[in-house]
Amino acid sequence: MSWRVANECAERRFGSAARKQIIMFLADKASDDGSGIWCSKGTIQRHTELGESTVKRTISDFLKEGILIETGRRPCKNGFTVIYRIVLARVMTLDSSAEPDDGTGVTLDPVQPEPRTPSTVDGVRGPRWTPNHPKTIHKPPTRKRAEAAVEDERFEKIWAAYPKDRQRGKAACLAQIAEAVREGIDPDDLLHAVQAYATESAGFTRSKVCFSDNWFADRRWRRFLEAMTEERQAQTALAADHHARLAAWVRDRNPMCKHITAPQVTALLASGLVSDGQLRAAGLAA
Repeated sequence: MSWRVANECAERRFGSAARKQIIMFLADKASDDGSGIWCSKGTIQRHTELGESTVKRTISDFLKEGILIETGRRPCKNGFTVIYRIVLARVMTLDSSAEPDDGTGVTLDPVQPEPRTPSTVDGVRGPRWTPNHPKTIHKPPTRKRAEAAVEDERFEKIWAAYPKDRQRGKAACLAQIAEAVREGIDPDDLLHAVQAYATESAGFTRSKVCFSDNWFADRRWRRFLEAMTEERQAQTALAADHHARLAAWVRDRNPMCKHITAPQVTALLASGLVSDGQLRAAGLAA
């Protein structure tokens, strides 16, 4: 059971009582990332006391809407049971069920004319200074809050790099970006992937481009990350080959050693291809 998934589903509108009842039952079976749900439609029917056709139709609708996806099958006595996953990024795009703030609530002494005359509630005075007073001492943000703020800023930067005319569903996109980062994707690499796509598709017609919510949901950034990985591997192999050639010059005391730069000497020594004595023998300072 995942309280996180259950809370996310509880705070969203799913269109009907039956749909809400079914998604809450599935959320009760999910892991924190929404995966690992394996229960038959008959089990859902028995526990929710809904009709068989209602359960089948609702599950089918959830799959079409992207709220659920099938991740596998588990053998059982009647054949197999489908394993589902609740797509949290899709759930977060649904309307909130929270009561809207219409601004008609009751306030006690809403206006504080002077910092030295704070409002009183049940005879207890509030703080001496208003929050925006120059002498108010604010607590510094915790490390966790500071890290979250930096992370949110990086996610916003990735979102902003997507072509403006194709941006759609910002909340869902940010959720997909966060999920990718949790899985180990470097935010800088993801940013470079978005920028590469923007450059590649700059001259595309509207029929060939992709809106951001679909692009991130389909993880189309993978192609660009794979290309970056291949390029880095090629550069690493090229650098290793070059260092091997320089190391051979050092060991042979080749006259070409005079062209080896100080950074290259440091790199050769750090890689263990040559020793300090070999460098000195070749006329190079370690």
